[in-house]
Amino acid sequence: MPDITDFDVSQKFTGVVKRSDRITPDDQDEVRQISLEINHRNWVYEDARNIGVFARAPKEFGSPILFRLYSIAGVTGLENDKKTRLEICVKRCFYIDEVNGEKYPGVVSNHLCDLKPGDTVNLAGPFGVAFRVPEDNTANLIMIGQGTGIAPFRPFIAKLYQDFGEWNGKVLLFHGARTGMELLYMNDEKKDLENYYDKKTFEAIKVISARPHFDEPAPLDSALEQKKQELWQLLQAPNTYVYVAGLRKTQDQINSAFVNIAGSIEKWSLCKADLVADKRWDEILY
Repeated sequence: MPDITDFDVSQKFTGVVKRSDRITPDDQDEVRQISLEINHRNWVYEDARNIGVFARAPKEFGSPILFRLYSIAGVTGLENDKKTRLEICVKRCFYIDEVNGEKYPGVVSNHLCDLKPGDTVNLAGPFGVAFRVPEDNTANLIMIGQGTGIAPFRPFIAKLYQDFGEWNGKVLLFHGARTGMELLYMNDEKKDLENYYDKKTFEAIKVISARPHFDEPAPLDSALEQKKQELWQLLQAPNTYVYVAGLRKTQDQINSAFVNIAGSIEKWSLCKADLVADKRWDEILY
């Protein structure tokens, strides 16, 4: 987890909650889309940056203030005003204490999910560009998101088809979740990504866990391998980019899939090394 000392947080500012909408149904894990209005004269936004959030922690945490990063899921400038409105996607998290086995709420995520319109939150950033859109609109884009890892892809895809007008390269989005209703921005609560289903270059592959009640992860590896021939052909092209976002524990699952797609560890190692060297592989893992 990031610590305050890992980042320059000297330029703090305040966000005002304008909306807080639950985007998963009541019988699923709670995920909220929170809209924050900020008044920050030096704000410079680039695609899918992260924002830093501060929250006061209980005494047992040792530090009075906790700091977490959240990917920005959308941003708009307000006309005739210097204010900016940004959106973050937040899952209400809990953790199990390794010593006593008790379940405790995650401090920052619960703090954010409990905020009401009009409440304020302390912020810093933005930090680091998550995913940049290539200048070449014939580039092929492979996006792999798990859970709230879909957040940075929301503005990314919007930029492809709104700012560029059209995208001629292949755009593949693999989105993993425990259940269909946890497919953020693709479920009955929020359907943003349906705006692009009619685009001839866009394809969204929904990946659902076979046993969600056992917290079995979505089989992203199987979904990727089902596209084996197409993916390997795309990966040979010099203008293919790969973007990965989600839980760090899915990294092995995704890597294993690409090893099988390539045919051997050696082939995949060489392929990925080329992608990384050419700055065509980018990831956000937490």
